[in-house]
Amino acid sequence: MPDNILTTEKRRFHIEEIILILLLILSLVGIGITDFSPADGFGYWIIMVVVFALCAILIGWVQSKHSAEDFKTILREQSIHWATSLLVVGGAFLVEKSERILPHDAGLVILLILSLATMLDGLRVGWRFSLVGLFLGTSAVIAALTEHFFWIEALIALAIVGATIAWEFWSAKRAQS
Repeated sequence: MPDNILTTEKRRFHIEEIILILLLILSLVGIGITDFSPADGFGYWIIMVVVFALCAILIGWVQSKHSAEDFKTILREQSIHWATSLLVVGGAFLVEKSERILPHDAGLVILLILSLATMLDGLRVGWRFSLVGLFLGTSAVIAALTEHFFWIEALIALAIVGATIAWEFWSAKRAQS
């Protein structure tokens, strides 16, 4: 591969890896908040839908610079995807306000909604985003099944980061051969 393509790929990898790490850290913070204060966790996850949307748009923008796809198309698709996700989260909020589910349960439901939205968006913006969605879904299930889940989820997050970095180094080494 020419050097400028390798440099571009490395830069894109760094941006996507930074976003992966940021989203995993923010997810762990949200899991901790939800465990400590379910009502605050509920609000946190609503905000996180917007944060995840902005990160997905950023990744789409970086990718559009190096592909034939128009950024306007990416922005439209991302906006529709995340707006509908926010609508579903709003539905979970209304169900919680009707006292059909407890605030702690509503936080887990929103976490699962965000998990699904993130995994599906990963099909569009890249496998790292899908990994974050998988992590969120796994975290919701672990949190529902065990009391001391934070450290388990922190270890999973570290394993995901380590595995993605190892994968990129292995892929880059293979590409240079």
